[in-house]
Amino acid sequence: MIPTQALNNKNGSRIGFHIITFGCQMNVNDSLWLTKALAAQGYVEAPLADAALVCINTCSVREKPERKVKATVARIRSENTNPDLCIAILGCVAKQEGEACFHYEPCVRVVCSPDQIIQLPALLAQALLHPSEHYAALADTPDFRERPQHPKTFVPPVAYVNIMQGCDNFCTYCIVPFTRGRQRSRDPLAIYEECRHAIAQGASEIMLLGQNVNAYGLDAATKHHRTFADLVADIAHLPGLLRLRYTSPHPKDMTERDIRAFAELATLCPSLHLPMQSGSNSVLRRMNRGYDQKRYLSLVAALYAANPSIALSTDIIVGFPGETDADLAETLRVMEEARFCASYSFCYSDRKGTRASNYPDKIPPSVQHERLLAVQELQERLTEQYLTSRVGSQTTVLLERASKRGSGQRFEGRDPFGVRVHLLFDDTNDHTGEYHHVVITEKGKHCLFGTRLGIVPVSSRAPLLADHE
Repeated sequence: MIPTQALNNKNGSRIGFHIITFGCQMNVNDSLWLTKALAAQGYVEAPLADAALVCINTCSVREKPERKVKATVARIRSENTNPDLCIAILGCVAKQEGEACFHYEPCVRVVCSPDQIIQLPALLAQALLHPSEHYAALADTPDFRERPQHPKTFVPPVAYVNIMQGCDNFCTYCIVPFTRGRQRSRDPLAIYEECRHAIAQGASEIMLLGQNVNAYGLDAATKHHRTFADLVADIAHLPGLLRLRYTSPHPKDMTERDIRAFAELATLCPSLHLPMQSGSNSVLRRMNRGYDQKRYLSLVAALYAANPSIALSTDIIVGFPGETDADLAETLRVMEEARFCASYSFCYSDRKGTRASNYPDKIPPSVQHERLLAVQELQERLTEQYLTSRVGSQTTVLLERASKRGSGQRFEGRDPFGVRVHLLFDDTNDHTGEYHHVVITEKGKHCLFGTRLGIVPVSSRAPLLADHE
């Protein structure tokens, strides 16, 4: 229980908090949980300028992450006018830098690793009660720690559910096993319960999350015998669920059952983010990815065979140490063959503690950026082809939020293929959570625009996936 004096300002008003989030969807989900936890204990969300508590949920994947965090702390100090400001740094940079974060600014007084986020509300309360003290929670945990659910808080139409923590792959460029620890699969009964709770609170789509989501159940410490395919099938059949997605799987762990599910499970959306990283066998070996080009393309072919309309996206790293022009050409060739509708591409950069940071033959930044441009130009063409092919088709859109695109009252959501679709309304009502049958009328650079054909009664609770020809 949080002491009352830790919840109130000196004038008796509730203490405000503000959360800034960088990085992956798991970080976003951690921040959503923290928002609910703090609100349930009596804190109130506040603008950055006024908040007494500011939490920065950090990411180590991008280049020079600690520099970005320091810059964010400096920005908070310049914009925040609260004399009692307390900053907490959490996430992967907190784990990587540890108590060195306290030296960023005197107002940084809490540091918390991803494994210890369940302790964060109590740490923040102590920091407010004892302004001269610093608090750190950085230890790894041997298993998945369950977090309390908060039944009275708002659940958006799409619920994100963590099914695991950490990673055992040790790709040579990746810091995740060092910042989020070794893989720990969550108890399936706890996963089912969270999914049922989200559905009961109004969510109609669930996204399962994990650093290597389809390796669920493969870690040595797991105490159950459910495979990832078992878990997906069980959740897909939960009453009231209309759509199910997951991210991100690892190609080396993709099984025939995982692929067949896209043909057999009515609620499993026909979209998949399947990180490739490179199309070159030599680069894949140095990355320690555990598959080669042939294996990856065989997965792509099998996925298209299971569901010809499936939308595939990927991650690509260019300029990995030792990468040649011929390696890049292989990556471009695989992109074309896989027909990715979208990709997230980055220049390689060293991460302290990873094997690749010690590799020779680093690629000059100018060459990296030339190669990145080649990848992105190809992807723009592939994306345009995909979006163009969708114009004139009919589909179903789950509206998630008000849209800032275009004029008038617009809402945006995703279709079953994961593409963002913008719809125009002639009223001022809140349409969040509604399903609409639409015809796609126009494409944007990375999205679609549609005309509404009619609202779908969610009470029917029938799977809403396929295009309507």
